[in-house]
Amino acid sequence: MRCTTLASGSKGNCFFIEGDNGALLIDAGLSAKETLGRIAAAGLDATQIQAVLVTHEHGDHIRGLDVLIRKLNIPSYATEGTFYDFLHHRRTSDKPVDCRRCRYDEEFSVGDFTVEPFATSHDAAEPCGFIIHENGLRIGYCTDTGVLSSLMVERLRRCDGIVLESNHCPDMLANGPYPESLKRRIRSKRGHLSNPAAASGLTALGRDVPRVILAHLSETNNTPERVTASARDGLGLFYDEMDVIVATQCGTSRASPQHFSL
Repeated sequence: MRCTTLASGSKGNCFFIEGDNGALLIDAGLSAKETLGRIAAAGLDATQIQAVLVTHEHGDHIRGLDVLIRKLNIPSYATEGTFYDFLHHRRTSDKPVDCRRCRYDEEFSVGDFTVEPFATSHDAAEPCGFIIHENGLRIGYCTDTGVLSSLMVERLRRCDGIVLESNHCPDMLANGPYPESLKRRIRSKRGHLSNPAAASGLTALGRDVPRVILAHLSETNNTPERVTASARDGLGLFYDEMDVIVATQCGTSRASPQHFSL
């Protein structure tokens, strides 16, 4: 399995999960045109995509979903709360789409993949993360959550590689330009993980998970350098034994490959 960043941040999120006989997208926060262009630029094959897994209904995660799943003629999977908001409030087309509902802690299959949704803590209707299995390997995806619970950590511990949110530096957020109401939202239990919170999660995981992509960085309240330093503090001596990648909004390029292979 291989996990490739196509985009990560407040302007759009999309990850490409490649298996032996197919692929999945997690989120579709770019336009369909931009998503397909980035897939091609990364040397990936859009015809392999069997479904889009959707974490929640915020625009930076579903902006291109409607057009993309119709263009590729594939289903999307999300919780009932996410789809209700998407279908009734976010769509601009009335053309039919294949939306398949999933539930927390209930596995489902897409081709050779087995997908296990789990609850996250975010100010969305019914947000989730995913554990994706194929041929005995697991990739975990956990972003857009204000807390990293012990249950989430235990789920991620079983993975061979993970995508984990490291959204903001608390000092940059506190001293930055956002209004106080937005700062409270980001810091809340239904907001976003800070660098120290992500680092604490990495401390708990230790070297059980050897490959990590740190994702959903705020362009206003974070920097890749701060994320890296925090992760290094969290992992301590394990840091140099692991593959730690910081995802950016531009996604994978020849100069900055943001992916891991299992």
